Amino acid sequence: MTEEARQQVVDTDDEQLRRLTHEHLKVFAKFTSDNCAACELLAPPFAKFVEDPQNVGILFVRLDSDQNPVAKKMMLEKVAPFFVSYCQGRLIECDALTEEAHVVAQLDRLRAFIPVNG
Repeated sequence: MTEEARQQVVDTDDEQLRRLTHEHLKVFAKFTSDNCAACELLAPPFAKFVEDPQNVGILFVRLDSDQNPVAKKMMLEKVAPFFVSYCQGRLIECDALTEEAHVVAQLDRLRAFIPVNG
């Protein structure tokens, strides 16, 4: 993937997400849905995360929660976008979040996460 392509949110599906989490050291995913007010409110900050120099090396992806049973269930229960952090192909953290500060905190933890050398 070129540096230019890396500097944008990538729309993907579950199958591609599995591939991307293994191809990139760190991935920050947002599962979203139509008619979700919190999803709409958090869309602009999520798009801007890729522009932050601190986030170089993190791939940002967006998925439709209706395509993922776990994310769909979480969104129905909490009516919020579902955010997932991956490092080295492994899930590090996941939660349904409604406030930008909570999303930033999860992203900060992903950024600080030390990969396993191997």
